[in-house]
Amino acid sequence: MAWIHGLVGENGAGKSTLMKIIAGVHAEYEGEMRLDGRPVRFRSARDALAAGIGMVHQELSIVPSLSVAENVFLGVQPVGPGGIVAWRRMAREAREHLVSLGIDVDPRTETGRLPVGLQQLVELGRVLFSGARIIILDEPTSALSAPEVERLFGVLRRLKAQGTTFVFISHFLDDVLAITDRVTVFRNNRKVAQSATAVVDKRWLIEHMIGRGHEGLEEALTGEIALPPPRAGEPVLAASGLTLPGAFRAIDLELRPGEVLGLYGFMGSGQMELARALVGKLRPRAGELRVAGRRVVLRNTAAAKRAGIALVPDSRRAMLFAHEPVYKNISISILERISRLFLRPREERRIAQRHVDGLRIRPFSVEPELRKLSGGNQQKVALARWLTHLPRVLVLAEPTRGMDVGAKDDVVQIVAGLKDQGIGVVVASAEPETVLAMADRILVLRKGEITREFKGEPVSKDRLLAAA
Repeated sequence: MAWIHGLVGENGAGKSTLMKIIAGVHAEYEGEMRLDGRPVRFRSARDALAAGIGMVHQELSIVPSLSVAENVFLGVQPVGPGGIVAWRRMAREAREHLVSLGIDVDPRTETGRLPVGLQQLVELGRVLFSGARIIILDEPTSALSAPEVERLFGVLRRLKAQGTTFVFISHFLDDVLAITDRVTVFRNNRKVAQSATAVVDKRWLIEHMIGRGHEGLEEALTGEIALPPPRAGEPVLAASGLTLPGAFRAIDLELRPGEVLGLYGFMGSGQMELARALVGKLRPRAGELRVAGRRVVLRNTAAAKRAGIALVPDSRRAMLFAHEPVYKNISISILERISRLFLRPREERRIAQRHVDGLRIRPFSVEPELRKLSGGNQQKVALARWLTHLPRVLVLAEPTRGMDVGAKDDVVQIVAGLKDQGIGVVVASAEPETVLAMADRILVLRKGEITREFKGEPVSKDRLLAAA
């Protein structure tokens, strides 16, 4: 019988390692794995796929510059006489295959032009087309809006009814409860709980994932948050009439020292583009931006840095160096301050180690290559880069995407520490839990416009979703 099995746990709990063993990515391990009752041992992902097991990773592996059809048939393009790719046949079969999944998209479309939700469904279609009957989905909803999540869930339910089994790994506990039949909880590299999903709730999952002691974040995940009264004083950052056609329009906002301003909306609502405009990555066509009362024109991120504004982007790849050690990723923002003519690795390591210890970055060492850290710990490294030399304003784009509940709580505490030091923080996210856990005031965007401001009042996830 096919089903959807949820897998949850903190970063580093062992979820991804186990799934990579099942999917053939890791070949060296102890113990036994059985498929259809028979012992199996995969030496590669190709072996696993040949046995009917595929994996859709959180970082999509589609090729944006290729068409939808080319991505569906990636590596197995149909050929005609003379070994020439049968383009018409490939487009026709790709369309038929995607339509059977409920995905209506022109197979000739360049995949990178599609919304992220459709790109993910194209990749899912490719894995299915390869013959997989057991599919591992790693954080499949982390970059999707609520309507896109529902579309994905509809596809999963249809495929389950047709006999496909899924392992659904997610830090979005509501999604796990909504789509899975059973759920397993990992903690400290062990299975600590398993249950039919219908008889558990979010509090049960959180308790088994991290234990007690995270009441603040638990409240953000499960209930209503009382926003504090608005802060007084002159704004450290103020925007008036910011407009970028196709992204956002007539945006007015103020941020005061020691305040966290949340920018919330579904994916594509404009909050990410607005965050990038606040740090010079995008140039508004109209409007004005002021820092500490002085008008600024941010032509690039270097100008933003000079003005005292820093960004931790939603894509860690955009600012981190995967093959360099942790300490180099942290110290790079202050090299000009600690190194004049020559690099000073000992000083770099000392500064980095202080942040590794303070932020509880695992492992507690500055030497490993960044790529060997979990996604949540890489995000902490990205934050540590700017903690070495504090800006006036720190803009965080999706600061907890792909992180477990415990790691999210760590980030919440980091942001609280920045507030105490008088830093103005902007948190832009499509995750309502993230905004609720961090923000003092919340601006809700829909189709590039601010539709609601929450301040000095109780607010819940339901009210945020309704305003978006």
